[in-house]
Amino acid sequence: QAMGIRTVAVYVEADSEAPFVREADEAVRLPAGYLDGDSILKAAQTTGAGAIHPGYGYLSENAGFARAVTSAGLAWVGPSPEVIEQMGDKITAKALAEASGVPTLPGSESVGDAESVGFPLLVKASAGGGGKGMRIVESASDLDEAVVSAKREAASGFGDDRVFLERYVTRARHIEIQILADGTDTVHLFERDCSVQRRHQKIVEVAPAVGLPADLTQALYDDAVRICKGAGYVNAGTVEFLVDPKTWKHYFIEVNPRIQVEHTVTEVITGVDLVQSQIRVAAGQRLSEIGLTQGDVAKRGYAIQARVTTEDPAQDFRPDTGRLQVWRPAEGFGIRLDGGNAYSGATISPHYDSMLMKVTGSALDFKSAAEKVSRALIETRIRGVKTNTPFILNVLRHPDFLSGEATTSFIADSPELFNFVDGQDR
Repeated sequence: QAMGIRTVAVYVEADSEAPFVREADEAVRLPAGYLDGDSILKAAQTTGAGAIHPGYGYLSENAGFARAVTSAGLAWVGPSPEVIEQMGDKITAKALAEASGVPTLPGSESVGDAESVGFPLLVKASAGGGGKGMRIVESASDLDEAVVSAKREAASGFGDDRVFLERYVTRARHIEIQILADGTDTVHLFERDCSVQRRHQKIVEVAPAVGLPADLTQALYDDAVRICKGAGYVNAGTVEFLVDPKTWKHYFIEVNPRIQVEHTVTEVITGVDLVQSQIRVAAGQRLSEIGLTQGDVAKRGYAIQARVTTEDPAQDFRPDTGRLQVWRPAEGFGIRLDGGNAYSGATISPHYDSMLMKVTGSALDFKSAAEKVSRALIETRIRGVKTNTPFILNVLRHPDFLSGEATTSFIADSPELFNFVDGQDR
C-alpha cells in the first residue's frame, strides 16, 4: 500500500477477524487452508492481481507453486522455480557450495556412512526448514530410530522424506547472511546471529552478530555472494552458516530461498525495506536503480528480535490455546512490532504456528537494544493464554547472551533460563 499497490489478502475462516484481513484492500477466503496453492492462484486471477508474494511459509519454497504462478502470467515475488528447486534442496545446495569452494561439514546421503561422517551427527531433511525433520544423533545405536523419525516428520511437513547425514558441531554460532540479487548484481546486507534456538527453531535473533572477527564476517559475506551468483539467484534470500567459536572456522549449511521471519533486524540496522525491495526486483528493477548497490548499504547500531509465542516454557514449551482476553503490546522509541493474527478477543487455535508477534528493539549498542526488548516485553499485557515471555526475558538478561557468547547449545547448557521470576502469564 505504501508503494501505491492495491493489496489482496487471503485468509482462512479462523482468521476472518484478523487485522491483516481488515487492512488489505480486498480479502479472499481460502476454503482449504493456507497451503492450498490452487485456491490462492484462483484468488489472484479473480481479483485481477498482478503478482503473488508467498510470505514465509512452505509455499515460498515450493517450486511447483512458483512455476504455476509464473505460468499463469503473474509475477512471482521470489527466486525463480529453478533456483528454488536447487537451493530449497539442502543436498543440491550443499553440492553447489562445495563446487563454489565454500567450506561445508562432512556428510553423506547414505546412512551406512555414519561412522565416516562421525558422531555426533545430525539427520537432516533435504527439503523444507523451520527445524523440522532434524535429529541429533550421539551414537550409532540411536541412528536408525532418528532416521525413521526424521523421515516421517519430513514427509508430513514437506511431502519429501529424503534425509542426509551431516557432522554436528556442538556449541556453534549460527550465522546467516541476507542477500539481495537482481540477476546482474548480488549484494549482502550483513549478518544475523540466530544461535538462540530450541529444537533448531530460532527464538531470538540479532543483527549484526556480536564479537565475530572482521576477517570472518568478510569471508561469510564473500562466500554467501559467491554461492548465490553461482546459482543465478534473483530476489531475496539467506545463506546460513555454522561458525565454530573455538577456531572461527565457518561451514555452509543451507540457503533459504525466501524472506525470513527474522528479516526485521536486518531492516532496522540497514534502513532497507526488504519486502519492498523484493517487489521492486520482481517488477524488473535493478538494485542500482533503487539505491542498493553494495556501496549503498551500511549498518548502524544493533537490533534484537524476540518471537513471542503461545507456549508454556515451564511445560517444555507446550503450545497453549484459548481466547486472547487482553492484547496490549507495548510500543515506544526503538521498538518495532510485527504480527498479523493477534487481537483482543482472538481465538488461538492449535492448527497454526504458535507465534503471536515479533518484538524488535534497536539501539546504538547491543546491551541497550536488549534492554529495549526487555522493557517492551515487561510492559506488554497478554491475558488468556500462556506465553514464552518469561523465558525470553531470562535469555535477554543472561550474561552469556549479553556478552555475545550464546551458541546453539545455549538453552540446553543454561537450566537457569527456566527459573521464572516475572510470572508465567504476562
